[in-house]
Amino acid sequence: MPPGIVAVLTSGAGGISTDQSSNGRSSTGTATKLTERTVYNDNWFDRIAINHLSQSVQAATGLRNSKSGYESLVEAATAVSRNSNTNQQRELVIQALDKAFPSPILSLMRRMLPQSKFTREFFAAFTTVFFVWLMGPCEVKESAEINGKIEKNVVHVKKCRFLEETNCIGMCTNLCKMPSQTFIKNTLGMPVNMVPNFDDMSCQMIFGQEPPSPFDDPAFKQPCYKLCKANQKHSTKCDS
Repeated sequence: MPPGIVAVLTSGAGGISTDQSSNGRSSTGTATKLTERTVYNDNWFDRIAINHLSQSVQAATGLRNSKSGYESLVEAATAVSRNSNTNQQRELVIQALDKAFPSPILSLMRRMLPQSKFTREFFAAFTTVFFVWLMGPCEVKESAEINGKIEKNVVHVKKCRFLEETNCIGMCTNLCKMPSQTFIKNTLGMPVNMVPNFDDMSCQMIFGQEPPSPFDDPAFKQPCYKLCKANQKHSTKCDS
């Protein structure tokens, strides 16, 4: 891939900086430590995208809030987690994604981009360019060999914005990971495995890889953070 394209793929939208603060972000058995909290200066595109997704979530749930920016999106997601069981949460997010992304465009992309090395790498590159506002800074990385070949089909999210803002492992798995995997597979025909790292809040999206079942997925065997923002129902009880 030409260096100019690589430079674009690894750059984020808007301004991003970090503040150091002791936020108690630790899971059971892990000591609370000084962490860097990311500060985002969203540009006009980011703000439009964030508001559109927040409004889509609120429309799907019927639960409105008066907040703005990313805070509004987090508030909408928190309302879903507090008022719905696990299955309802995932279904509501899928409904919100259906509202947020026009189905004719997704159907066209599915027809034009059948499963292939090019498509897997295209989706990875597309994600790093257009979804920094949602996930935070991310970059394309190579995967292990697929059919004997190395592919650049992995999106590495350096520190997930949604996870950092919600501080809840259950919201990550039930409002992001599971519905996103299902939505992308059903609308684009592309399996994707989202692998969050709850120690450093990074995540990998591996396009072309089928995710494990929730019973076998390590993401569902983690205790929640001490400062979890929602008493989320998931396989391991939150500490909050």
